[in-house]
Amino acid sequence: MEAPGGEPGYVHTGWVGDFFDDDLGAYKGAEQLATQTLVLGRTTYESFAGAWPEREGEMADKINTMEKVVLSTTIGDPGWQNVTVAKSLDEVVALKDGDGGDIIVVGSRTLAQALLLAGAVDELHLQVFPLILGSGRRLYPEGPTKLELELESSSITGNGVMLQEYLVASS
Repeated sequence: MEAPGGEPGYVHTGWVGDFFDDDLGAYKGAEQLATQTLVLGRTTYESFAGAWPEREGEMADKINTMEKVVLSTTIGDPGWQNVTVAKSLDEVVALKDGDGGDIIVVGSRTLAQALLLAGAVDELHLQVFPLILGSGRRLYPEGPTKLELELESSSITGNGVMLQEYLVASS
């Protein structure tokens, strides 16, 4: 999952671009538009905050105006509208108990792994690309127990990207 959009420092950076088509764009757009709160780790947040405020269109309007939560102990003033800085994982986990709508974590590998290990993930939306990079960071955390999933839906884009949605099985 490392550096899909062109982030510096990774040999295969920007690998998603070759597979992005209207089908994937529509899927990601619908996913984002259906979400109330965007949760990001610091690194992904800095990437988003550096790019989205300058963009235009329906997706940019949604991302720029929606509630955003960034998990960070180093960010003071987030400098982007509708952003709350959470200082601990417990604050992020507590969002599930709130009265808001759907919450999405985009990228943010370290945060996603911590939420998976904490049992705080209800559903995974995965895009599996027809590509093996041979290196890079992975989504799934090391842990003492297996994580059981239940397939909710599966489809494939015109460029061969598998769109898979799984419910995380409760234990």
